[in-house]
Amino acid sequence: VQLQASGGGSVQSGGSLRLSCAASGGTSTSYTMGWFRQAPGKEREFVAAIAWTGITTRYADSVKGRFAISRDYAKNTVYLQMNSLKPEDTAVYYCAADRAVLTSKSDYWGQGTQVTVSS
Repeated sequence: VQLQASGGGSVQSGGSLRLSCAASGGTSTSYTMGWFRQAPGKEREFVAAIAWTGITTRYADSVKGRFAISRDYAKNTVYLQMNSLKPEDTAVYYCAADRAVLTSKSDYWGQGTQVTVSS
């Protein structure tokens, strides 16, 4: 499975961005997909995941109520809508895929996309 992330950028605090992760190869529609992020000097952390059914979602406490993950099976793409962004959301965001539970050790990763939130 190959993953291509896009949609990062620079916004002011309170703004919004939408990240996209296009999957190709394999049976990506049957994978759990999601996002991690890594800020400078910090470890990579989980952000959000969506099951292959598209029904079950999971979020980090720090983004609940502000971020929403969704997937479009026709486009083999997963989206992360990020609203009410805060400076602490600044990080490189990575999409990932796994046949089971998404973790930092999952097999498939896209390249990162930078998100910068200024105060």
